[in-house]
Amino acid sequence: MRLARWYREHLGMEVDDQVLTYEWLSPTPGHRRGATVWAALASEDRDWGRGHPTAMVNYRVENLTDVLAQLKEEGVTVDGQTEISEYGRFGWVLDPDGNRIELWEPPPRGLRSTERHVAME
Repeated sequence: MRLARWYREHLGMEVDDQVLTYEWLSPTPGHRRGATVWAALASEDRDWGRGHPTAMVNYRVENLTDVLAQLKEEGVTVDGQTEISEYGRFGWVLDPDGNRIELWEPPPRGLRSTERHVAME
């Protein structure tokens, strides 16, 4: 894909099939493993609305419901939908330029379900 190729060529990001995963260990006791995922999506693959850029940042959060509520209180534009899937819970906000940002709460450790649905909060 064009965008992934651009990031690979110009910024040295080793994008594999539109996705780049940064693995890390938390600095807290127990050194829990985690990953940050960066994805370059083709415009026909994106699901966050027309007229927006072809990239979206995904931030990992500990409690999606609390984070979305706090951001809404702060005046941030919060999408009223959340999505629950085998990968965890997802919610979205807009930055001041209208770029959609995804917030991700991973599923509890060891739990993976094939259930996937969209909820309105």
